[in-house]
Amino acid sequence: QVQLVESEGGLVQAGGSLRLSCATSGRPFSRYAMGWFRQAPGKEREFVATINWSGGITYYADSVKGRFTISRDNAKNTVYLQMNSLKPGDTAVYYCAARNALTTSRNRVEYDYWGQGTQVTVSS
Repeated sequence: QVQLVESEGGLVQAGGSLRLSCATSGRPFSRYAMGWFRQAPGKEREFVATINWSGGITYYADSVKGRFTISRDNAKNTVYLQMNSLKPGDTAVYYCAARNALTTSRNRVEYDYWGQGTQVTVSS
């Protein structure tokens, strides 16, 4: 089992920045690829970013490419999502997820463990 706990999100003005973190416990963190997803009210949960076990490979949704950065610190068992140039359309509950594999995935059904989610609200 893997437990994931996201940091508190928050309210930020458009154009601002916010960094989310997700601390894990349980099985060795470096055995998991990680991902961030988000879900806005009335919408399905969507892919945001993913990172492989070593941190050497990352992929992003087109909507966040160039603005968001996913990273991980295997020594701290933590994955991060740095969000810059935030837009009102980024408002959602953000979830981190762990995949019991070394490689990345954009598909939420391929993730085995999920955090509880954290609210990010971007005001215009």
